[in-house]
Amino acid sequence: MTPHIAVIVTDAQRRILWVNEDFTAITGYSLPEVLGKKPNILQGPGSEPEAIRRIRKGLEMQVSIKDSITNYRKNGEEYPCKLVIHPIFDDTRQVTNYIAFEVDGHEVSEADEPPLLQLSEKYSNSSLKGADEIRLLFRLKALMEEEKRYLDPDLSLRCVADALSTNTKYLSQVVNRHARQNFQYFVNVYRIEEVKQKIADPEYRYLTLYGIALQCGFKNKSTFYKVFREITGITPRDYLKNLDAQHPQPAM
Repeated sequence: MTPHIAVIVTDAQRRILWVNEDFTAITGYSLPEVLGKKPNILQGPGSEPEAIRRIRKGLEMQVSIKDSITNYRKNGEEYPCKLVIHPIFDDTRQVTNYIAFEVDGHEVSEADEPPLLQLSEKYSNSSLKGADEIRLLFRLKALMEEEKRYLDPDLSLRCVADALSTNTKYLSQVVNRHARQNFQYFVNVYRIEEVKQKIADPEYRYLTLYGIALQCGFKNKSTFYKVFREITGITPRDYLKNLDAQHPQPAM
């Protein structure tokens, strides 16, 4: 089973700007709860002073760091955290951000550490590339969440790469690394969320489930039903039944 890999992006003062869903899965904290705070929100009484000093020294020296420390989830449970932190520099070699990758030590062994937990040359010697990767992720999310490009049934990796002025290989890498999904699955997650919202909206009750799916970027009925079940664990009809049971329609 692939371990959760938390990604934390901070500003130069180490205030959190963004975390991914795996961060929430590991720690219990959502992005709104940690936005603007420092990652040491995860530390507690059992966090090793020596590890804290090593990490702090690496940050002050503006070098990449690999270490382990006892962290705490939102519910107070402690867990062994394995982490790598990279400084990100601008063209004048000033630190603009830090990016950290963290895993729960219970989920991985030394032998099967994910590549992101290794101090690769990509980040230690080419930190700007790491910054570009995160910027591209933000731009991709904006394209989906603000412009809703997923509603286009013919949307492809090439179309999105062109819209973001990048190449398909790099865009695919960003989706694989940070969303931990392939591109098609990444897009379909947005489409299914849109379907769920419309199913719950009385304004769309005149449409069939497939009619709603057509408005949300799907163009094949069997694909829609397969993807819906794959992502939610239930069929669209069962989802509708559960919704109706939770929110019965008022009698006429």
